[in-house]
Amino acid sequence: MAGDSYHQERSASSVAPSGCPVQHTWSPLNDDYLAEPYRIATELRNESPTFFSDSLGYLVVNTMDEIERIFLDHETFASVNVQDPVFPLSEGAREVLSAEDFNPVAVMSNRPEPDHGVIRKHTRNGFSNRRMKILEPYMRSRSHSLIDQMEIDGSPLEFVEAFAFPLPGETVFRFIGFPEADDELLKDWCLERKAFSWGKPTEAEQKRIAEQMLAYWRYCREFTASKRDNRTDDFASELLTAHDENPDDMTYQEVESIIYGLSFAGHEAVTSLICNSLVTLFEHRSAWDAICADPSLIPNAVEEVLRYNSSQISWRRITTKTTTVDGIEVPAGMPIFMNFAAANREPDLFENPHEFNIHRTNASRHISFGKGVHFCLGARLARFETQVVLEVLTERLPTLRRADDAPLSYFPNITFRGPETLQVAW
Repeated sequence: MAGDSYHQERSASSVAPSGCPVQHTWSPLNDDYLAEPYRIATELRNESPTFFSDSLGYLVVNTMDEIERIFLDHETFASVNVQDPVFPLSEGAREVLSAEDFNPVAVMSNRPEPDHGVIRKHTRNGFSNRRMKILEPYMRSRSHSLIDQMEIDGSPLEFVEAFAFPLPGETVFRFIGFPEADDELLKDWCLERKAFSWGKPTEAEQKRIAEQMLAYWRYCREFTASKRDNRTDDFASELLTAHDENPDDMTYQEVESIIYGLSFAGHEAVTSLICNSLVTLFEHRSAWDAICADPSLIPNAVEEVLRYNSSQISWRRITTKTTTVDGIEVPAGMPIFMNFAAANREPDLFENPHEFNIHRTNASRHISFGKGVHFCLGARLARFETQVVLEVLTERLPTLRRADDAPLSYFPNITFRGPETLQVAW
């Protein structure tokens, strides 16, 4: 994989900086942390605001102030590693991704300044008020049709497959302009994608995911080419027009790569956010009853879910030069793990931080979408879509609840968190 490619393998430092506390056993992939990270994250932060994780090979930062400082200093703390695999690739995966035509380039979350800012100027236009207004009727009508099918299938049922996975995927596919006929194929290719960059898949799993990524990239290239002479009112067409008008700002290959990246990133975290919202509201039934009675409470309830039980509980950076983190000198090339799970529950920032409170006045102070020049481009869509979903669900199924109290399972990865399945009843 080339130096400017969308995914790269990097040699992460395995040596703790001098004077830095070391955690020899903790990893975000530990079973207990995957099941419930917040209590452990709090204990880690209280013990060592910053430490080195032996098993991960990353410097772990747990406090809001330091995480925000890292986000805002993009020259010292580069974002180029955020799509990279955490662990080495198998030979089989390398061979698949060495295909001559697999050449997506870094564009948004993992593109450094000043190129990132130039590209973002054009992509940001796609997330306009007008585009949200165009998408809203689709989100609502599709939500109702999925609920119609849920009622036909009957209570109880598994909610991720029935609603939480199809809706965000299909919404971002309509946003980009993918044809509905390809939805199932695209969703199948996306299913295990987060394992590649943020998990620890087996060699066989890596190879299979790499094959899906290659197929997905080839699809995105063919789709983009088909749009050149067949433009409609969608994000892909807007990108191509922006390229035509500003070819020095954004290349054609960058347009292909934006579509490739967004078509995954634009829905995986939203599926988890929808599920986390339901799980948390069901556990705090008075809050669910409150939003059923007063839908105006939903936007702040979503912010509180993003703080209390986020679908993204970490993000990464890598140092470009020798610098200090929390007073610790670290060398260039040091990978940084920013632990949102700890920062979003800091008692100095949030009163009773382990309490879920949909009336919390500073709920939006969370760090779940990042900060600075790389603030999540899809934050607006994620918030809005989750609000729409809660409005429709509370209207149609006010008695919705978890169908059992069995422990939830979470896909093993270091960043994205949401239940793999969710049994509901009404």
